[in-house]
Amino acid sequence: MTVSSMTGFGRAECEYNDWTWGWEVKSVNNKSLDIRVRLPGGYDRLESTVRQEAQNRFKRGALNVALTIGPSQAAEHQNRFHINHTLLRELVETVQKMNPCKEVNIEALLGVRGVVEKWEEPENEKEKGLRIAKIMESLVEAFDSLKDSRVAEGEKLAKVLQRQLQGISDCIDATEVILARREQDKNERLQVQLGAILKAQPPLPEERLLQELALIAIKSDITEELDRLRSHVTASKQLLKDCDPKGRRLDFLCQEFNREANTICSKAHDTELTTHGLEMKALIEQLREQVQNVE
Repeated sequence: MTVSSMTGFGRAECEYNDWTWGWEVKSVNNKSLDIRVRLPGGYDRLESTVRQEAQNRFKRGALNVALTIGPSQAAEHQNRFHINHTLLRELVETVQKMNPCKEVNIEALLGVRGVVEKWEEPENEKEKGLRIAKIMESLVEAFDSLKDSRVAEGEKLAKVLQRQLQGISDCIDATEVILARREQDKNERLQVQLGAILKAQPPLPEERLLQELALIAIKSDITEELDRLRSHVTASKQLLKDCDPKGRRLDFLCQEFNREANTICSKAHDTELTTHGLEMKALIEQLREQVQNVE
């Protein structure tokens, strides 16, 4: 089975020099491919590349892609700080003027914004470029992780779809058994209907009589509908084996399944056949609900 679900989760974490970051990718069902990207300030220019990478790997689903980045723990411990002595001196003098008798609390003044500033060594463009390259490499890992998650979910989904298709096939078999058993009843109903037509006054012209007989036969025959249902089951099973995205085609087949089942119910004129037709419709609806998860 090569079914891929649209539901999944992927994550990749990486550390390079004094930086650490993580990509998180989530996806849920959607009729098309909808990509939403959330990047921290200074990394907005990566969005187009992120979208392109997603489009290269996925065809359907609502994807949420998020990047978090910051200094590594080692870098945090090595942080150096710069004290604005001019500002600190002015604050001390101001406090002393306001209350000459009170001792100045330096520790409190250090907490004033602008007195202590974090000092970071300017990063050269080469280092920044290498970090960006590493960030994009880890994005590929996150997307691969998401793809693996969707495939794993798809394997479970494929088994459910196979069971539902088999249930529809079993229902078709049971309907054909009933048809074979009811063939005599069908002939008797046709004779009754034919008798009513022949007794019509004024008598029907021969051409009209043939039309009425043909219409009766068509209205009571569900052989073609059953044949088409079998063909849809075969086509659906084959699609499950194909490698290409198949969700849209399976969804279309579900519509065709439903159309044939509705016709069978309308032609049944028999409680047992109607019961099987309704059971088939329920199975088809269950199949359609699961198909909404297929990429």
